[in-house]
Amino acid sequence: MKYDVVIPAAGQGKRMKKGVNKQFINLQDHPVIVHTLQVFEQDPWCRKVIIVVNEKEVDLFKELIEVNNIRKVSEIVKGGSERQHSVYNGLKILTDEDGIVLVHDGARPFIEQEHVHRLVEEASESKAAVLAVPVKDTMKRVRNGKVIDTVERSSLWAIQTPQAFVLSLIQYAHEKAQEKNYLGTDDASLVEAVGEDVTIVEGSYNNIKLTTPEDLIYAEAILQAQKIKERKLT
Repeated sequence: MKYDVVIPAAGQGKRMKKGVNKQFINLQDHPVIVHTLQVFEQDPWCRKVIIVVNEKEVDLFKELIEVNNIRKVSEIVKGGSERQHSVYNGLKILTDEDGIVLVHDGARPFIEQEHVHRLVEEASESKAAVLAVPVKDTMKRVRNGKVIDTVERSSLWAIQTPQAFVLSLIQYAHEKAQEKNYLGTDDASLVEAVGEDVTIVEGSYNNIKLTTPEDLIYAEAILQAQKIKERKLT
């Protein structure tokens, strides 16, 4: 089974408070985006990667890809004003209408190949699938700083990426969103908006999106745990 992947990496990540695109922050001597790209580089199911970047950073990404011998990046595409527009720019490069395409955040470097494969298999059957994990905390609905009610959490899932789709479906969903000037919260929401179902595939709580400085502490801990596990296996 094969898939292509679009990786939006154009956002500047202001909440990270580092003064640079968070994709370039080092985790154990490698930038975040390199950790992410290597997952797909090493996956035999992955045919090619489309990475979408800020036009001012194209040369920086080209250098990182070359230095780290990432061969599956077939296109570096300029991003749009919003993440949704950036993803659409990447999707327009692809032509295999019946093929599976993944959309994955560049700042989620800990996606596991096992979960990618389960996601692709599910999307091949259902046309649209997303990784997610059950919400662990109590959830409350709030208005003006006051609790309105407590939400029953057994039906609540925290949605992650990758999200996987048949290419023709996600392209159509993006086109319709553009026509209606609709900005969704993620790519799956665009598919939902055109009346198609999206299936949940359970992922891992380690598949975090690096957003704030605190996330980097967790990221280093995950990498350290991976190293310990690798030593035990050798």
